[in-house]
Amino acid sequence: MVLPPSHQDLGHDLKCRLYFPLHVPKQRELINTIVIHEAGHGIVARVYNIKVDSTGILLILGLPIGAFVNIAQEELARSTLKQKSAILTAGPLNNMILVALSLIGLYFIFSTLTPIPTNTPPQQGVLVIGVGDHTLAQSIGLSKGSVIETVAGLKVHNLEDLGKFLRSNLGNKIGITWKDQTGHQINQFVTLPKHVEANQGILGISITNVAPDPAQALRSYKDAFSLSSNPSSHFILLLPPTIGAGVQSVPYSNVMAPNYQSSVLGSAFAPIANMLYWLMFINFNVAIFNALPIGPFDGGQLYNSLIEKRLGSKSNKFKNVSQLVSLIMIALVAMTVLSPYLIR
Repeated sequence: MVLPPSHQDLGHDLKCRLYFPLHVPKQRELINTIVIHEAGHGIVARVYNIKVDSTGILLILGLPIGAFVNIAQEELARSTLKQKSAILTAGPLNNMILVALSLIGLYFIFSTLTPIPTNTPPQQGVLVIGVGDHTLAQSIGLSKGSVIETVAGLKVHNLEDLGKFLRSNLGNKIGITWKDQTGHQINQFVTLPKHVEANQGILGISITNVAPDPAQALRSYKDAFSLSSNPSSHFILLLPPTIGAGVQSVPYSNVMAPNYQSSVLGSAFAPIANMLYWLMFINFNVAIFNALPIGPFDGGQLYNSLIEKRLGSKSNKFKNVSQLVSLIMIALVAMTVLSPYLIR
């Protein structure tokens, strides 16, 4: 972002972008994102003969937290709206180009993957990833790492099956069959409570679906690249391979990668795919965030420049409106980030 004069520090004309990564999966990809973003601003500025005094990366204890391109604000202020727009949009545009290239690379890798043949049938059921204290699950010996296979004689294929079968048998004594981590099959009977709140668990366990069939997982991921597929299917491309549902649905996650072989890259496809994913993910978020009409960010400065162009000398009267728009956007971003934690 190009800082306006009111945000200059110690008299320097500075174009600076700060990053505060609380959890950065790949430092290398973050550095690439910063450099690509800032280089776009600097290169386009030089194309229009606007002076770039210096460039650099901001480090704390050797970790990158930002980057800067030092552009003379006086020259930038004298530039036309077209030139200023080109400079301000160059960073996010570079990020989106890298997003597209990363997706192309991911598509190429997936087009070379095939599931490794195995004689073991795909496992079905629900995986227990946590057991609460003093719960029904603990009372019957259900442990972390177990796979629930049947409830009341009905085969459990997924999370929806388990919830449906349990709630349809409230107040009844039913049998539950599972396999523990050693593969030993266990069957126990338990009496369910007669009434449970809609958002309350019954057995007192944390669960997830077991790893899907590798062939099906690969088909689902390839379908996400198709423009003719269901729009909701594209969201699988944004799933991180290291946490949540992505661990068991993304073909290059640590859990799923051993099930595939690439005809070009062999078993080395996983680290390359992970690198491309994080390049895509970080660049996409940086581009979108910078494009928002918030204060000194690229989108905010472009928004203010458009107001100045349309209103001229009257633009000062609308500064409060611009600040209000920035505050609204900040509030929306904060709500988006915090809402999953607030509605628990």
